[in-house]
Amino acid sequence: MENLETNSILIVDDTPMNIRLLFDILHADGFDISVVKSGEMALEKVPIIQPDLILLDVMMPPGIDGFETCRRLKANADFQDIPIMFMTALSDVEHKVKGLQMGAVDYITKPIQVEEVLARVNAHLALRNTQKKLIQEVTERRQAEAELQKILQELQQAQTQLVQSEKMSSLGELVAGVAHEINNPVNFIYGNLTCAQEYIENLLRMVKVYQHYYPNPVPEVEEEIESNDINYLVEDLPKLLESMKVGAQRIRDIVLSLRIFSRLDEAEIKDVDIHEGINSTLLILGHRLKGKLDNSAINVIKEYGNLPLVECYAGQINQVFMNIISNAIDALEEATLSCSLFSEHRNINAIPTIRIQTEAIDKKVVIRIADNGKGIPKDLQQKIFDPFFTTKPVGVGTGMGLAISYQIIKEKHGGSLECVPLPTGGTEFIISIPQNLNFS
Repeated sequence: MENLETNSILIVDDTPMNIRLLFDILHADGFDISVVKSGEMALEKVPIIQPDLILLDVMMPPGIDGFETCRRLKANADFQDIPIMFMTALSDVEHKVKGLQMGAVDYITKPIQVEEVLARVNAHLALRNTQKKLIQEVTERRQAEAELQKILQELQQAQTQLVQSEKMSSLGELVAGVAHEINNPVNFIYGNLTCAQEYIENLLRMVKVYQHYYPNPVPEVEEEIESNDINYLVEDLPKLLESMKVGAQRIRDIVLSLRIFSRLDEAEIKDVDIHEGINSTLLILGHRLKGKLDNSAINVIKEYGNLPLVECYAGQINQVFMNIISNAIDALEEATLSCSLFSEHRNINAIPTIRIQTEAIDKKVVIRIADNGKGIPKDLQQKIFDPFFTTKPVGVGTGMGLAISYQIIKEKHGGSLECVPLPTGGTEFIISIPQNLNFS
């Protein structure tokens, strides 16, 4: 018989006549034959030659018999798939069943019949070759799938980087426009309010002097004083000017926070105050932290540690803070809405809260941002950093925020970003970045 590939066969027998007969007929049929005379020698030989088939004699005194040899081979994960055919003069059913139960695939009965041996050997080797081919195909398929998965991940990372670059570019343009259009007029108003306050104080002082020396004005002036309630005007005008100064200062702070947040002029690595970035993010999101008709105000607890300046990409780190804190606000708003819809389950003592903690540990800075919302289901926790994965409705979330944040922390800063469910409910994100970027 012509074989498409040369299969190796190990003969394990202590009878020279059987060995010679099997060797001659199998070698003549094109097989690669190895021979050992005991079970112990077979256990040593199999790891070396890795045969495609083993012909194993059952009775081999005085060493271990064929059954024990088979048992040991099948107990080893590296050899358990090699088919074993027993050779025996024992024809009772009990011994055959015992061998098959140990993992043998067939029996050859002694005295050996040439045609029977060739037929059985070729049948089992054909099965073995098919099995090896399937295993190879499965392995190649898995390798192809792994390569495809790697390419897909690289594509998703490229998409994430593209979205991040476009997002930061758009944000930079927006902030530049806001800073240019608002900053100058606001500074003009704020600066002139100081002069206006000084002028008005002078005028009010003159009015008081006039009232002191002319306590009884002519009727026409008296009528104007009463109609304009001069006493209330004198009392309220300084307060009005002060509130205008506070409002103008608020606008200046917001513009400054936008500039700090985007770091338009700081695209490279530099030493940054992490707390300044967090505070600017909270100020920008201030309108969402205030109470609304259907939502309670969100309480922000800041537990800042003593942090050194951190070497990082400031704008990108602030983007991470924005994404995580925005998600925390979304979670708290969703939890509050659910409670209002099912008021019988509402916990009136659960005040919506975001807790921000910072500390320096072993030349790393750790930032913990936690909320007491509904939390993230366990089956979704492993997916939240995947690009385009989101639990929000269509049109509300893109699934990019946390993926971008993970990439910024992991790849740009050599740190880690974890999502941890809290025992009391809610979610905590733990950001850890080195104080100094010393990796390439």
